Amino acid sequence: MNIKKITAIVLPILLMMVGCSEKDVKWDVQGQFEGTEVMVASEMAGKIMVFTAEEGQVLAQNQVCGYIDTTQLYLKKQQLQATITSVLTRNSGTKAQINVIDEQIINAKREQKRMEQLVKEKAGTQKQLDDITGQMDVLTKQKEATMTNFAQLNAETAPLQSQIDQINDQIQKCIIKSPISGTVISKYAEQGELSAFSKALFKIANLSEITLKAYATSTQLSSVKIGQKVTVYIDIDGKEYKKLEGTITWISDKSEFTPKTIQTRDERANLVYAIKIKVKNDGTLRIGMPGEVKF
Repeated sequence: MNIKKITAIVLPILLMMVGCSEKDVKWDVQGQFEGTEVMVASEMAGKIMVFTAEEGQVLAQNQVCGYIDTTQLYLKKQQLQATITSVLTRNSGTKAQINVIDEQIINAKREQKRMEQLVKEKAGTQKQLDDITGQMDVLTKQKEATMTNFAQLNAETAPLQSQIDQINDQIQKCIIKSPISGTVISKYAEQGELSAFSKALFKIANLSEITLKAYATSTQLSSVKIGQKVTVYIDIDGKEYKKLEGTITWISDKSEFTPKTIQTRDERANLVYAIKIKVKNDGTLRIGMPGEVKF
């Protein structure tokens, strides 16, 4: 076999292995890649003490990447805890008073029974029995008053504990966490800056799977459905395309005018339907990058 024949056989195979030429690709629709972007904002105002998030850094969900100054919150919490301790100490004394009164009531009841027996045997007087009964009434009222005081002291701790719970929640909100697993796209604050409530700190996006939003004509909709596997093409160097597999995850039920940045095979069509195609990112896809789809 001569060199010309070998070249004629091998060259096309090599070209196929390198990639698809622009002329070979006959895509059906075109669109742009989108990512699930989350803007992370400050939930509390204060000085940013630590902030380690950097653009391009990959963060796990709930990963801590900084915190806002919590000194004043901590001091307020200590003050409330000291107040609760003081209330509980007074309550402990009140509880001891109740125990003493209970012992006195037990002794008074025992004495009352003994005196009732003596009165029956005419060994005691009715006045002595009445005195003991009156003492019982006084002790009972003392216990009721002390119990009321005990309940009031208990009630004082409830709003104080509620305030501590609120401060604990505020302290947790001072911790800067990543709400999702993804890559930091933009950073808007630095360590040492003063942060206001709802100030943007950084933007993160999940780039492990990225979505291509494309537009199909009404005639093309008959050949697509949710869950369908499609071929996605991305431009490598203006001459060759890279092929990726995608899955249609959403099809709009309303038509819209063709976006100016999108081309369709049927240039006469003014109304198109948006579709979303999920593509596993191998590291080559970026938000805003154009892509083409072959159904």
